[in-house]
Amino acid sequence: MQEQCKVGPETARMLALGHPWIIADSYTRRWPDGKTGELIELVDDNGHFLAMALLDPTDRIVARVLSHKRMRLDREWLGKRLRAAVQLRNNHADLSDSNAYRLVNGEGDGLPGLTVDRYGDYLMVQLYCSGWRPHLKLITLGLQELLSPKGIYEKDRPQKTRELEASSDNKIYGRLLCGTAASQPVQVQENGLNFLVNLELGLNTGLFIDQRQNRRDLMGRARGKRVLNLFAYTAAFSVAAAAAGASLVTSVDASASYLEWGKANFGANRLNPRRHEFVVGDCFDVLQDMQRQGKSYDIIIMDPPSFSTTAKSRFTTRGGTSDLVAAALPLLADGGLLITSSNHQKVDVADYLKELRRGALQAKCQLRITGLFGQPPDFPYPVTFAEGRYLKYVIAVKGGDW
Repeated sequence: MQEQCKVGPETARMLALGHPWIIADSYTRRWPDGKTGELIELVDDNGHFLAMALLDPTDRIVARVLSHKRMRLDREWLGKRLRAAVQLRNNHADLSDSNAYRLVNGEGDGLPGLTVDRYGDYLMVQLYCSGWRPHLKLITLGLQELLSPKGIYEKDRPQKTRELEASSDNKIYGRLLCGTAASQPVQVQENGLNFLVNLELGLNTGLFIDQRQNRRDLMGRARGKRVLNLFAYTAAFSVAAAAAGASLVTSVDASASYLEWGKANFGANRLNPRRHEFVVGDCFDVLQDMQRQGKSYDIIIMDPPSFSTTAKSRFTTRGGTSDLVAAALPLLADGGLLITSSNHQKVDVADYLKELRRGALQAKCQLRITGLFGQPPDFPYPVTFAEGRYLKYVIAVKGGDW
């Protein structure tokens, strides 16, 4: 028999509305002692069954809903969820020229706190909930049975990623769970272009696959244009623009090692990086220098991290976005495109647009939004889980002085 855990009226209401998280409160503190990864029954004050959830007692999210029906977390149940996730991608995501994409997107696939990404012949599992740790072997077996990858990796998600981000590039966070080890880096394909990823080193692989459709959109706009890519990371947007025929692509990042990786991505597509520009430095400082030099661009892209701990970068999303927009707009030609993006989950679309508004007013420029996009179909989220829509990608046209 599963352990019964009583939730308060507010949590019961949220469960009735379909939200999958149980946040620690006075009720959860009275729960019986349970083990991480244990399957529990959630009940209301009257003892009525509400849902089955995965316990993670030391986390702020103490449990995550797996089903609103009684179930067992076994091979059959997990296999059904994994097959449904794969079928959703087959039916609704255009992946014909890409082999790097998300196969399981946590709450969006009924497996909250668990993600699985495909990188060519390999899979990458990430656990955002310790409750999945005792079930990792079951997950691995289910993926092997369904997809027969060459190998399955796990990349650890340490608690203090913010502090570790700047010093993590050369640290090994990935480990092979089963199969044959991959030669690093691994070359994958996205929108018909080649990119190099590393399944072992660093907290990230080197390619943010949730921007796949947005990079494809950029390819339709970049031909003959001068493109400035701020916070370029490993230059995936730069490669997309250059491959589409941009006359010049300038990639700016505070990390020299990321830009070297970016040059390798250019080379993987037989694009000569010497025909383009790579600038190491803080984006604000670089923008000031470019303005003094009188440089001008037709498209400016800014896809910063939610925060930056790199010593040479002083960007933070809250407040920083408006300042960045104000600093970039003088370099954008009238009629040019400002493309801005944020993956900060706690900043919703309305607040993000306010940041863009503040930046435009500060620069005394008109900005007209012509496109507002999010993550691609392989990153689904339930309509009952607003937190699942984290990616904001805005295309705006500069319309002259205010």
